[in-house]
This record gives sequence, structure tokens and C-alpha cells, in this order.
Amino acid sequence: MRVLVVEDDEDLRAAVCAELSSAGFEVTRSPDIAGADAALREGGFACVVFDRMLPDGDAISYVHGRRLAGDGVPVLFLTARDSVADRIAGFDHGGDDYLVKPFSVAELTARVRTLSRRAGAGRPSVLRYADVVLDCARRETRRGGALLTLSNKEFAVLEYLLVHQGQTVTRTELIEHCWGEDEDPQSNVVDSVVKRLRRKLREPGLIDAVHGTGFRLAEGARS
Repeated sequence: MRVLVVEDDEDLRAAVCAELSSAGFEVTRSPDIAGADAALREGGFACVVFDRMLPDGDAISYVHGRRLAGDGVPVLFLTARDSVADRIAGFDHGGDDYLVKPFSVAELTARVRTLSRRAGAGRPSVLRYADVVLDCARRETRRGGALLTLSNKEFAVLEYLLVHQGQTVTRTELIEHCWGEDEDPQSNVVDSVVKRLRRKLREPGLIDAVHGTGFRLAEGARS
């Protein structure tokens, strides 16, 4: 899988690229937004790692523009800004993950691997089931035409369920694809997120629990 790393700090860029390469990724690197834009025009990337503050601008503005144009490639932001407001801005402008400096390059690699798996090959940018419409590029979810406010994890869980319509999805699968490999599959974190997601989706119920296994989309909701 191809990954683009956009970072102007030469030493950090080299360390991140070396770690990703050793993990089996094909890595393209750029020190600025202009180089990133040229690389992204070629396409084929499973994930992009963007330092927020680059010599030619703030990356979240660039990513936001690409999202509005329909680009759904997962983006992980790197930044020294660690306030809640900064994190929210990153997600609101199209980021899929947010890692604060200093960080472990091993953790970054695990997050990139998760985002790359989630992206999938040839996945449509808009997913539909019953009266639910999930726009992956704009990070918007609607039910019956009404816009819903979902957290990043709620969005990821719903997206995975919509991609696997007609299938039972296990808790372990959701942990691996929506959280990462270092979460405990036995924890109740998935159940908590699904509970909140069900409440936000409102009635009629869209997600059924499969006893002892996981979850699936409710068959009755399709009609």
C-alpha cells in the first residue's frame, strides 16, 4: 500500500518514512503542500500523513478543500497543537486521525495501517442503507434527510457496518478496523460506541446485536 508523508522537518520525515517502509508500505515523501498536491494528483494512496503547519500553509485548509472536491483518502494529522479545539478543527476539516508531537513512530505506523485498511480498495464515497446516507468524503451522516452529529468512532463503526451489509461484524473486527491493533478486543468499548450510535440514529432501530458475536444491520430497516 502507498502512503504519502508530508513533513517539513527533515529528520522527523526520514524517521517516519523509514518506519513505514520497514512495515511494508511504499512511501512517497514531500516537505510541503505543493509537493503533496503534485503527488496526490497521481492518486493511488491508501493514506496521507500531514504535518499541520507546513512552509506553504496550514494543511487542514488544503485537506478541507480536497474533501469538498470529493477526495476520501484517509488523512492523519501530525501537530504540536494539543488543545481540544485544535483536535476538533482537524476532524472538522476532514482529518481521520490526529497525533500530537512528540509521538512514537511505532504508534504512527499502527494508526496508518488501520486507516489504510479502513480505506479499502474501490470503496464508494457514499454508502446507503434504508434511509441512512453516509458521505465518506464529507464525513456527513443523514437519516431521513436529517444531518446527524457523530463522533469519529461512531462514524467509523457505522461506515464499517454499511460496507459489510448483510454480514455479522464481530467486536474484534470493529476494534481492529476502527480503533487499531493495540486495543483490547474483550473490552466493552465497542458496545459503548454502538449504544450511543443507536441512540443518535433513533427509531426504527438500524443495528441489531448478534448474541455472543457482534452486530449487523437490521434486515427490517431495509424496507
